Amino acid sequence: MSQEAEFRAMIRMLDTDIKGSLPAVEGITRIKGVGPTLARAILHKLGIPLNRRIGFLSDEELKQIEEMIKNANKYFPPYLLNRRFDRYSGEDLHLIGSDLEFVVSRDIEFEKSIGSWRGLRHALGLKVRGQRTRTTGRKRKKLVVKKRR
Repeated sequence: MSQEAEFRAMIRMLDTDIKGSLPAVEGITRIKGVGPTLARAILHKLGIPLNRRIGFLSDEELKQIEEMIKNANKYFPPYLLNRRFDRYSGEDLHLIGSDLEFVVSRDIEFEKSIGSWRGLRHALGLKVRGQRTRTTGRKRKKLVVKKRR
């Protein structure tokens, strides 16, 4: 942890470009699947200050952060993971990037196939989590106006 580390304007971590000027917590949260709570836990466990700029982190520190994110289920309790008790494997997982997008879309397709309420709402393009729809959520609907002959 040398303070003399060279500043890098962009960091590439787990297929994500991160600006070097961001604080470490904020920079790590740019990775899809990593939220603020997990980012704080990672930095706390590694002993890196939360407000330190991510561009000043050494290669070794960045590798440690990557390792912790990839294997979060080994380092952290299940309540910090984003996929507890997976439907197919039964394990507590932490997914990032395209893996997370794939699993979410697969879950939505499963909900549609069994005909659950959530699945029907997804299929119709309506709000799923009980929000009001009387006045909001009208973005998707197109008004079709036919010309008279």
